[in-house]
Amino acid sequence: MEPHEFYDKFHKWAVAKGPNLLFGLFVLFVGIWFIRFLRTRIRMRMANRNVHSSLQPFFLSLSITSLYVLLIISVMNIVGLELTVFTTIIGAFSVAAGLALSGTFQNFAGGVLILLLKPFEIDDNIVAQGQTGRVTSIQIFYTVLITVDNKTVIIPNGKLFNEVIVNENREGKRRLDFEIKLGYAAGVDQVKEIINNAITQTPGILPEPATRVGVVALEIDGVRFTVNVWVSPNNFLVAKIALQEKIIKDLAAAGVKLPGV
Repeated sequence: MEPHEFYDKFHKWAVAKGPNLLFGLFVLFVGIWFIRFLRTRIRMRMANRNVHSSLQPFFLSLSITSLYVLLIISVMNIVGLELTVFTTIIGAFSVAAGLALSGTFQNFAGGVLILLLKPFEIDDNIVAQGQTGRVTSIQIFYTVLITVDNKTVIIPNGKLFNEVIVNENREGKRRLDFEIKLGYAAGVDQVKEIINNAITQTPGILPEPATRVGVVALEIDGVRFTVNVWVSPNNFLVAKIALQEKIIKDLAAAGVKLPGV
């Protein structure tokens, strides 16, 4: 190709495409500046609205990445580049990624819902997926529990949010229930008095709601008493052990014979 022919074609291309190219570059630089400005505003808005710290980086990254993709596509349209092949590649990649990461997306969705709806929070004791423990961490994809025997349990959020969750801390108090079986020789009023005294002398028993002690069943070989008291969720096991030991000792000291004695 002769030099003058090259310059002629370049001149025609510059006249035809040059304005679009310059406008596309202008849109690109303005768009980048505007996205950076929005990044700061979005971060401030999430902080002011107390969005959970685990969600902030994801929402910020998702928002900014989406804006950059829209900006690039807009600039390509302005410049006049064909997007057919580009769109096909993105579509195929999206389908493949969706199939490969379906479980991950489910866990992510569960994590977002847990952080937004807050069925439980850090330090709550929960029962879920056959596990009981204290919540130590809520991440985007999984939740970490520590059991009473100090085992770490990691539960995927997809399974966790779609199953029954028992939150033992939500109401601020728990009812402690257990039964005691005694022979008919034991006087009902005497036993109830001993148990009520043991309740008042055991640390960690809440005065409200009211406790309840009474006969719950009459059986051939004895009387079954029920004990209902209220404790704080974090003090449940300690209070249960202390109260039961106190009742057994006080009954024995009062001469009330226990089963098998």
